Amino acid sequence: MIGIRVDELLKTRKRTFYWLAKETGISHTTLWRLKKGKALGLNFDTLEKICTALECQPGDVLELKPAGKNVKRTATAAKKTARRRKTPDIALVE
Repeated sequence: MIGIRVDELLKTRKRTFYWLAKETGISHTTLWRLKKGKALGLNFDTLEKICTALECQPGDVLELKPAGKNVKRTATAAKKTARRRKTPDIALVE
């Protein structure tokens, strides 16, 4: 699972989520979801804004965590969201 280290980066720079939201234009809700691991994805534009504001590289923001129960729950949540939007699930073909 890919984790977001925004909280740790803000603490080391003595900044707040409020400051990051104002600096980047990213909503506080989006930042909270990233912090809590509730976001289903992160687009490059958002990642770029975070990196620019915190003067860091994408590798400083992202971390690879061991797979656990959250991975299965996230996949299930993605399927439910796809059904609500009435879009087909994407199948990977090898």
